[in-house]
Amino acid sequence: MELGNISQPAYGPGLEEPSSSMLGLVRMLHGFLRLVQPHGLPLELIADLAQTQGGAVTEEQKKELLRYELGFLVCVAIGLLFVVVVPLAGCCFCCCRCCGRCGGRASQKQSRRTRSRRRVLYGAVLLLSALLLAGDACAFVSNSRFSQSVSSTFPNVNSTVRDLRSYLLSIPQQVGFVIDSSNVPLGNTNDSLQNIGTLLGGRISSSIRNSTDEALGSLQSLLRAMEMLASTFGTINSTRRRLEELQGAYDGQLGTMRARIESTLQRCGQPCSTVSPNSVAFGANYSTVSGVEQQLEALRDVLDSGIEGDLEVISVLEQAPRKVQEQSRDVVKRAQEQLGHIRQEIHSVQDQLPLQDMEERAGNLVNQTSAVLGDNQKTVTDLDGLRWIVCALLCCMVLLVVLCNTCGLLLGPLGHRESALPTQRSCLSNTGGNFFMAGVGFSFIFSWLLMLLVLLTFFLGGNIYMLVCDSWRSQQLFQLVDTPGLIPGFNLSEVLGDESGTVTFSQIYRQCQQDAALWQTLHLDQRVSLDELLNISQYTGEISAAFQKLNVTLTPISVLNESQREQLLNVCRDAQPPSFTHTLQQLDQGITLGSLQELAVELEQLVDNAGADVQVDLKAHAAELRKLDRELESSFSGPLKTLKENIQLVQSRADQLEALTNSTLDKASATQEFLQREMKNIIKNETWAFLEELLGFFETYITWAKSALRTDVARCKPIAQSLDNVEAIACDHILDSMNAFWFSLGWCTVFLLPSIILAVRLAKFYRRMDIDDDYRDEAVEIGPAFNLYKIPRPATRH
Repeated sequence: MELGNISQPAYGPGLEEPSSSMLGLVRMLHGFLRLVQPHGLPLELIADLAQTQGGAVTEEQKKELLRYELGFLVCVAIGLLFVVVVPLAGCCFCCCRCCGRCGGRASQKQSRRTRSRRRVLYGAVLLLSALLLAGDACAFVSNSRFSQSVSSTFPNVNSTVRDLRSYLLSIPQQVGFVIDSSNVPLGNTNDSLQNIGTLLGGRISSSIRNSTDEALGSLQSLLRAMEMLASTFGTINSTRRRLEELQGAYDGQLGTMRARIESTLQRCGQPCSTVSPNSVAFGANYSTVSGVEQQLEALRDVLDSGIEGDLEVISVLEQAPRKVQEQSRDVVKRAQEQLGHIRQEIHSVQDQLPLQDMEERAGNLVNQTSAVLGDNQKTVTDLDGLRWIVCALLCCMVLLVVLCNTCGLLLGPLGHRESALPTQRSCLSNTGGNFFMAGVGFSFIFSWLLMLLVLLTFFLGGNIYMLVCDSWRSQQLFQLVDTPGLIPGFNLSEVLGDESGTVTFSQIYRQCQQDAALWQTLHLDQRVSLDELLNISQYTGEISAAFQKLNVTLTPISVLNESQREQLLNVCRDAQPPSFTHTLQQLDQGITLGSLQELAVELEQLVDNAGADVQVDLKAHAAELRKLDRELESSFSGPLKTLKENIQLVQSRADQLEALTNSTLDKASATQEFLQREMKNIIKNETWAFLEELLGFFETYITWAKSALRTDVARCKPIAQSLDNVEAIACDHILDSMNAFWFSLGWCTVFLLPSIILAVRLAKFYRRMDIDDDYRDEAVEIGPAFNLYKIPRPATRH
């Protein structure tokens, strides 16, 4: 019985990945966050805080929370210090320069190391500008990737929702398939009941035939032996007639030959008196062979009577299906009524399965989620567009500083001349220095704003990533969710209807990852017993009771009736062959009384002693004798051999026929006694075997249905896949993009501080000074014991 396989729904492709990739940057970001927050998720602290439900937080809990957030708090403190100090430092720097202090005085001291200092500062500013440009590029890519992640979130979530909807819709379809598959055993059972005559009657006939096979086989062997014996008798009869014909044909020829030889010998006289032609005659009279017409007729009467086809057992077995069909009508009617009850009972199971209620609840949640996404998609997309513009402007602020530094790095060296005095530097060189100072000014203006944005997004995105994403991957979040009472008023076991309270989120997630069925995952056996739900023993018991009342009776079976037994005994007696002793003795003799060849030799020997008038005749007689001997040998040897062999064969077969007849009659009697004694048991056993076959259809179906509901229906891998998709969307797409943005922007903001210092110092080497330091080389005589050193003396020019 083929019940088929449960088909699983086809799901859509995986998540749509953003086009840009930042694998290296994301790894650096994750390493930084783990450096800031090396501790694992404080499961006990979160559970204790959840259980307080708005109550007072103890000092110990506060300390543990601060200890957990220590890394973030230190970074926040540094960020706040940056936000406060940098604007103040910028204001002081601006005021000092306006007052001619802190480098505000346009003068520069010249020394021998001036060129080296300028080159070192130039390389440092170039390196810092490259780092700022790299960080700004990463920030811009992160900004774009965040927008792409937001844009792809809706199709990804919609695809996930569609997969969940397909999964939920497949549950009633799969349950319906299991229920509808009950039509297979019901149909097979109904067909078997409608064809009970052919099926049960055939089984009874087959069982009875197996009991009579030995007797019927012996009867068939007996009839084959009779047929072979009849064939042998026929061969003997035809051979005897053939020999009589040949003997009649050659008898006159032998007499004529004998008379001629005798006449020649008389004419020969005394020399030929020793030879006698009396051997030229047949040695046996074949007409005296016993006839077998009576035996042959007796055998043919039995063989032509069709005794094998007229056996009562065959007619009874042929009528068995019709009688079973007629005598089981009431039983079939009652059994078919119970089949209707079984069909109703199995179809009512679909409404009692808890999967239906769960599918409705989850379906409502999925539909609500899909509706909320559809309603807010445009708003979120528009807000993300504004966010992208703001973040792009922030990136442009950093880019503006990089451009100022780049212009200073390009224009300063192009306009700078080593021979020119600081007060006589070119406009190009002066412009390069001014670009450096402009970059410094923009750095003071924007850096604190950038740091404030970095601070907020770092604290928000970093904490969310460590609390959710990192703990998800380390499985700590599952341990937290499995904590009883974490969410006030929420109990996963109660939501799923599990009275034992043993169902946990991590257990469901792990089993769904292995594509287990919901029945096994949610321990639904503790709520609903499939053994009780699919219990149809009441109706199968009614079918069994109906078959107990079935009484099939067949006509008493007689393997061989009295006339048939008498006929076989008579033919066994009448088919005994006559005595062939005298015939065999005659057959052992030669064809003629003497050897014609020897007589021919004797005649040839008389030729020399005979007269001339008989010599020719003697030679002619010798030649004729040899020719006649060859003809007789050719004509009689085959029939004589055949006759002798068949006589011997019929004698042996006649003895076997008697033993085989007695054995057949004994087996027929034993079989008939067995059937008279065991007929009712045979019918009863076959009826119960037929009933077990009918009930076996339902047992097979019930076993298959239980296995299908427990292992194949509602395989929940799509649920685990949906959770993985949500985690990937939230963490890998959105949070990684947002965190990469503040990480890149923070990178730029940090490097703005050394950029400010070095750009201010480098700008003095390119800006036009108001005061110039002149260097002169003078020889100073210190004493005769010392060398002369040239000490530079400054001279001021205006």
